[in-house]
Amino acid sequence: MNIALLTSEIAVVILALLIIVFDLLMPREEARRSLGYFAVCGLLGILVYTFNQYGSSATVYHGFFVLDKFALFFKQLFLVATILTLLFSFDYIEGLTHNTGEFYALLLLSLVGMMVMVSANDLLTVFVGLELMTIIFYILVGFDLRSVKSSEAGTKYLILGSAASAVLLYGMSWVYGFTGSIVLSQIATHVTASPAMLLGLGLMLAGFCFKLSIAPFHMWAPDVYEGAPIPVTAMLAMASKAAGVAVLLRVFLVAFANLQGYWLPVISVLAGLSMVVGITVAIWQTNTKRMLAYSSVAQAGYILSGLLAADAAGVKGMLFYAVLYMVANVGAFAVTTAVSNQCGSDKIDDLSGLSQKSPFLAVVMTVSLLSMAGLPPMAGFVGKLYIFTAITDKGYFGIAMLGLVMSMVSVYYYMGVVKVMYSKEAKNQQEFTTSTALRIVALISLIATLCIGIYPGPLAALANAAAQSLW
Repeated sequence: MNIALLTSEIAVVILALLIIVFDLLMPREEARRSLGYFAVCGLLGILVYTFNQYGSSATVYHGFFVLDKFALFFKQLFLVATILTLLFSFDYIEGLTHNTGEFYALLLLSLVGMMVMVSANDLLTVFVGLELMTIIFYILVGFDLRSVKSSEAGTKYLILGSAASAVLLYGMSWVYGFTGSIVLSQIATHVTASPAMLLGLGLMLAGFCFKLSIAPFHMWAPDVYEGAPIPVTAMLAMASKAAGVAVLLRVFLVAFANLQGYWLPVISVLAGLSMVVGITVAIWQTNTKRMLAYSSVAQAGYILSGLLAADAAGVKGMLFYAVLYMVANVGAFAVTTAVSNQCGSDKIDDLSGLSQKSPFLAVVMTVSLLSMAGLPPMAGFVGKLYIFTAITDKGYFGIAMLGLVMSMVSVYYYMGVVKVMYSKEAKNQQEFTTSTALRIVALISLIATLCIGIYPGPLAALANAAAQSLW
C-alpha cells in the first residue's frame, strides 16, 4: 500500500493536533495570533508539497482512494481557501476569550474532510469525508457562544444537514443494493434505468444539492450564513461548495455516466431555478452575509450548469469558475469582516462611506462583486464564458440565455452595494483600522481577480488537465 498518497491529509491532521497541544501549553494572549500564523505556515508548506504529486495517478485501499490531477486541483484550491480564511480570521480570533486553538484546529479538520472527499473513489469514502467536513461545520457555525444567532444557525444547520445526510445515505444504499458495489467504476458497469436505481440516483442528487445550496434545497443557507462567524461563512461559501462540486462531478460522470438521459434534464431545471431564485431574492436583502448567501445560490446554479455539457470542456469551465468564485468571495468576506469589526454588524448600510474611510477595501469589494456578476475584465466574465460556451455546444441555449439574463439582473443588486460605499456618507467618522493580514488577503483577491480575467490561460490549462483526468 502506497501510504505516500495520503501524505497531505496526514500532514493536515498532525498540524491540527499540534495546534491543540500548543494551545494548551502557551499563554492565552500569545496563542491567539501565533497559532494562526503557525497554521498558515504549515498549510503553505503542505501546499508547496502537493505540487510534487503532479504527474502521478494512483490508488490506495483497493481503489477506494485515488490521487489524480482532478483531486490535486481541488486539494490545492481547499488549501489556498483555508490559508486566506485563516489570515482574515485573526481579527475575529482577537475578540475571542476562549477556544482559540480549537477554532484553528476545527478549520483544519474540516479541510481534511474536503481532501478525503475529492479523492474518494467509492460511495462509503465519499460519505465519510462529507460527514467529517459537515459535522465540524455544525460546530463551527455555532462556535460563537455569545451570539444567539450563531447558536440558532448551528441548530438549524445540524437538523437540516442531518436530514440531508440521511437522504444521501439512503440513496447510496439503493445504489449499492442494486449494483452490489460501492466503487464508482464498478457501479458504472451495472447501472440500468430501473426504478430502484433511479430512486437511488434521485436521492443522492438531492443530498448533494443540499450541500451545494442548490434551489430548492437552499433553505438553510441564508440563516446559517448570517448567524455563523464570518470566517466560517467564508469557508462554507468557498471550500465547502467546491468540495460538493468535486464529489458531484466524480460520482455522476464516473458512476452514472450511462444514465445521463435521466439526470441531465433534472440538472438543467435545478441550475436554472438556482440562478433565478438566488438572484431574485438577493435583491431584497439588507444584510451583507444574507445577500452573499443568496448570491452563492445563484453562483452554484452557474457552476452546476456546466455539468450539462457532460464532457471535459464543461468540467473545465466548472473548475475554472470554482477558483475564481473562491477568489472573489474571499475579497468580499475580508471586507465584510473589516466592516463588521468596525461597526459591530453586517448590514449593507454599514458599508456607507467605505470609499472615504478605506478606499482600498472599497475597490476590493467592488471588483469582487463585479466579478461575481460576470462583467469584463473580471475573472467572472471568463468563467461564465467557458461554461456557457460548453453547454451551448451541447444544445442548451435556453440555460445559457437564462444565465446571461440573470447575470445582468445581478448587476443591479451588486451595484446597489457599490452605490452605498461610494455615494452615502459614513455613519461614523471614527478611524477605520484593519490588520495587515486582512489587507494582504484583500490585495491577493484583487490581484487574482483582475489577473485571471485578463490572462486566464495558465489557470484554464490547469483546469483542463484536471478535467481530462476524469476520463
